Amino acid sequence: MTYSLPRTRADVEALLPDDGARAWLTEALADAACAPTAPPTAPATWELRFAAAGRHCGHDNADAARALLLTEARAGLETLTRLYRHGSAAERRAVLRALPALVDGPHAVHLVEDALRSNDTRLVAAAVGPYTAAHLAPHAWRHAVLKCLFTGVPLDAVASLAHRAAGDRELARMLTDYAAERTAAGRAVPDDLGRALTLTGKDPKEL
Repeated sequence: MTYSLPRTRADVEALLPDDGARAWLTEALADAACAPTAPPTAPATWELRFAAAGRHCGHDNADAARALLLTEARAGLETLTRLYRHGSAAERRAVLRALPALVDGPHAVHLVEDALRSNDTRLVAAAVGPYTAAHLAPHAWRHAVLKCLFTGVPLDAVASLAHRAAGDRELARMLTDYAAERTAAGRAVPDDLGRALTLTGKDPKEL
């Protein structure tokens, strides 16, 4: 199943471990709401809180808290790119997961492409979400599917997989070639590969 972030502040607050975490989030969101529209010369207070979200909200809740901060700050592409470029893996993951709510159109595809060059499975999984499904070009999207297979990221992470793979002969060819390479090397073919191949309309039994 594709990862989805909690949609509302109440949803996120319900996840937090205690009143201290909720108070911290309230203050952080207030800082974000006052974010200047012009690019700062130094990190704004809310950006420092963005980096500290895991410590205050718990690492399992940090993505959701960071997404709220990005939304409250009305973070534009320049801010998202800066936070991604200078952020930790966890901060980058949060930016990627927040893209569908913050960026209209393909303008943030460069962030997705950067994440897909990584071998960090958490980043790869975040990079193949709904934003990628909507905006990544076919050739790059096919390689993203193969990247998941190569790194062991379950294809359940790939948003709209069935829709984009349907009838895709080029994806079928790439999957078949990859399976042949694995077999020739004496390595197992990932189970997810057969599933993806079926979605393209090709019978996995032909492998």
